[in-house]
Amino acid sequence: MASITLENLTKSYGDTEVLHHVHGQIEDGEFIVVVGPSGCGKSTLLRMIAGLETITGGQVHIGDRVVNDLEPAQRDIAMVFQNYALYPHMTVRENMAYGLKIRKFSKAEIEARVREAAEILEIGDYLDRKPRQLSGGQRQRVAMGRAIVRHPKVFLFDEPLSNLDAKLRVQMRLEIRKLQKRLGVTSIYVTHDQVEAMTLGDRLMVLNKGYVEQFGSPIELYSRPASVFVAGFIGSPAMNFLPAHAEGGRLTLENGAVIASTTAASGPVTLGIRPEHLVADSQGPIRLAVDVLEQLGANTLVHGVLAGTRTDLTASLEGVRDIPGGQELAFSAPPEALHVFDRATGQRVGD
Repeated sequence: MASITLENLTKSYGDTEVLHHVHGQIEDGEFIVVVGPSGCGKSTLLRMIAGLETITGGQVHIGDRVVNDLEPAQRDIAMVFQNYALYPHMTVRENMAYGLKIRKFSKAEIEARVREAAEILEIGDYLDRKPRQLSGGQRQRVAMGRAIVRHPKVFLFDEPLSNLDAKLRVQMRLEIRKLQKRLGVTSIYVTHDQVEAMTLGDRLMVLNKGYVEQFGSPIELYSRPASVFVAGFIGSPAMNFLPAHAEGGRLTLENGAVIASTTAASGPVTLGIRPEHLVADSQGPIRLAVDVLEQLGANTLVHGVLAGTRTDLTASLEGVRDIPGGQELAFSAPPEALHVFDRATGQRVGD
């Protein structure tokens, strides 16, 4: 197994820089998720680590080696792709064994490794089938099996579950996490799905337009987002953002409502409050004019606007609720649930 160090990585295509000075230390055995919207550079970063994209600047260390100039086959990594990349004319056994065969492993060693991986992934009954005879989830298991038999130092996953239906994605991501814990292999996983990122990663690297916005544990990113971008990207339903003015430990909203706060910030700010942290309170200063409801069974999402404004506001209430449109609900929020960001820069301030 191995640690991975990313030092000041940049990637340019001509005069266009798409990754900007990416730093990160990934410890041996960690599961890191690189998450961000489409086009933010996350797959490019993964391909640079794999050796499938040239590095414009900076260094990638795998273990104690700088691997910038090494071919992918020399980096001791295994990659699982979004499209499975299975050979359609080969059986499951042949697909899993192919990489070992071209590396001149003995037949006995190849068979032992394939059997071991098939047992781990519970696909032993499918070894003589062709990919066309498998479901999407089974094909993804074969793709992972092909990586496991390599016994690599690093696993790289490039959005491996995006072709699966929602129910199977939930099942497969749990299986991937259990598999990684069992094998203890350092892993980097790319996704645009923040729920997938929160449930899988020991730590998350959030990318935005080629920059690292924040690199930390899922709970750290949820409870203390470093920027408006992270706050809006991590968490479901998304955080509410309300224009406000901070002064003397108080936040004045655009409709004149005043909220007590522990922030030391002053001047124009953006106040962030997660829907689940709004507490029903008849005397509360935050008033929501109801528009539509989302009935989710365990809870109800109430969508509307901050009373007297056109600013969207969402609250999450436990259980099934029946609230007519146009009604106003009052809420408060504990000071520790308030997130304050500089209005101009979007960066967290005041605590």
